[in-house]
Amino acid sequence: MITFPCAKINLGLNVVGVRPDGYHNIETVFFPIPLHDTLEITRMDEQFPSDNPCDLKITGMALDVQEDNNLVIQAYHLLAKDFPLPRIHAHLYKKIPSQAGLGGGSSDAAFMIRLLNEQFKLNLTTADMEQYAAQLGADCAFFITAKPSFATGIGDQLVPTELPKRNLEGCYLALIKPDIAVSTKDAYAKIEVKQPAKCCRDIIVQPVETWKNELLNDFEIPVFKLYPKLKHIKEQLYQQGAVYAAMSGSGSTIYGIFKKEPQGISQLFDDCFTTVLPL
Repeated sequence: MITFPCAKINLGLNVVGVRPDGYHNIETVFFPIPLHDTLEITRMDEQFPSDNPCDLKITGMALDVQEDNNLVIQAYHLLAKDFPLPRIHAHLYKKIPSQAGLGGGSSDAAFMIRLLNEQFKLNLTTADMEQYAAQLGADCAFFITAKPSFATGIGDQLVPTELPKRNLEGCYLALIKPDIAVSTKDAYAKIEVKQPAKCCRDIIVQPVETWKNELLNDFEIPVFKLYPKLKHIKEQLYQQGAVYAAMSGSGSTIYGIFKKEPQGISQLFDDCFTTVLPL
């Protein structure tokens, strides 16, 4: 059985408080985008000589992705604690870059939960799967439904939200991911906790042309200081005609939203991962 874990971008990201457990409360809108990994699982033959009940192979953009203790394997073992899962082979083909703020690893884990539930008839509800996914990462639960959601808490409290069709219908999304790995821990250590002037949930219902000065990612200030190249990429996207540009998550992907399909993006950012997607 095969499935296609999707990536996400953050439409706004505000760090609004520090929790007693040391984590931070945030407000953001998770928005799924049509960039996908591929995940396939098959039942392992009883005679196959493997010590691993979930035998994972990773290909594609997998140079910096570890097979040992990957979130896909963690998802399998999490469910195996409660259900008699058979041994399986899993093949993950990566197209979503890692350490990019696009949620690739979290998506792979959530889609693994969905796949196991369907393949082996575990009869888990959406809420059940979200509870399992939340144990693997703050944004994992979002990918169980992968529908636009306003997220609070550490990113695990989700309320479905819809953008007006006029906002992004017919637009194009450019993703630029340089060879920079941003430490989420370090980014949070430098963040200024504050309430936004306006909630991102309210801003996204406005015309996209108004987002530039209102829809903010709080991580941009500290991360851009550490990595000026990311700020320069954002500025270049605006120069190319983007109506809105921002960093996704804590980085390092910068995205731009365009009314018309942008040309020459791969040439302009020839030292980066780039892709242009219709929304």
